[in-house]
Amino acid sequence: MQVERFDIADLLLLAPVKHGDERGFFSETFRVDVLAANGVDLAFVQDNHARSTQKGVLRGLHFQNPPRAQGKLVRCSLGSILDVAVDIRPTSATYGRHVAVRLSADNWQQLWVPPGFAHGYITLEPVCEVIYKVTDYYAPECDRGIAWDDPALAIDWQVSAADVVLSEKDRRQPRLADLAPAF
Repeated sequence: MQVERFDIADLLLLAPVKHGDERGFFSETFRVDVLAANGVDLAFVQDNHARSTQKGVLRGLHFQNPPRAQGKLVRCSLGSILDVAVDIRPTSATYGRHVAVRLSADNWQQLWVPPGFAHGYITLEPVCEVIYKVTDYYAPECDRGIAWDDPALAIDWQVSAADVVLSEKDRRQPRLADLAPAF
């Protein structure tokens, strides 16, 4: 498995190897030892699977406050998404900056999003499935979010704003500047 780092500390892009032949392929999509060797020593407690049936479905930007903060290991098993992680650690030199990567069934890459980041993605194709591991269970009392279109974040979602499909919850998220520090 190849591991790539970003200018924002603690985010990782993982590229599992696919071994293919006439039958199809085999791939090790998760390795504790590879993550540990790259500074990820949190235990995963749950796998989540989301299916979106339209291009432009935007889920995020979400995070959980401590003590129930979540790390996420995200991959797209069908279609393609733009996956985004925003640094919301107030003492970080990269506070408010983000990384955006295309994850797809074709490129087979995964994004490690540690606690201290808001996470979201938008579907780039009509049918997409996203699978992600989390390091803590969903805790509604700690559930928070940031406005996907916060101008201070300047995220290029690669889909026209008029074509974005949002939940009611995500329509009401505050801007980063209006959040109380969480991390």
